[in-house]
Amino acid sequence: MKDIVNKAKKSNQYQIDSAAATQDAIGHNIDSRAQRTLNEHNIPFSNHFARQLTREDYQKYDYLIALDEENFFDINRICGGDPDHKEYKLLNFVGSYDDVDDPWYTGDFEKSYQDIYRGCKALFKKLEDK
Repeated sequence: MKDIVNKAKKSNQYQIDSAAATQDAIGHNIDSRAQRTLNEHNIPFSNHFARQLTREDYQKYDYLIALDEENFFDINRICGGDPDHKEYKLLNFVGSYDDVDDPWYTGDFEKSYQDIYRGCKALFKKLEDK
């Protein structure tokens, strides 16, 4: 998402962050296979160590995006509900209720990249069309 926003020269208009909905990723850097996929698509990245999503994030951000149903429910639990309708699954923005398959389990980092890229492009278009 950051790359899409940066290429549109709109990085000063958006605050984009990432947080884990579960404890298992806390403190870990980007998976080396994900790094390889990002490099293959010329997507710049820096070291990023996962942090825990907090209830305060609900007030801080306009959108909280999950890649799959399990994380969607975890976000809702951590934030104490979604009274302002800020919580979405990423592929909702392309008209789908599907999950982004977790490449940690599937091994298919390219498919996950393609789904995430499609979802981020659609989300960015929605934000820009507002």
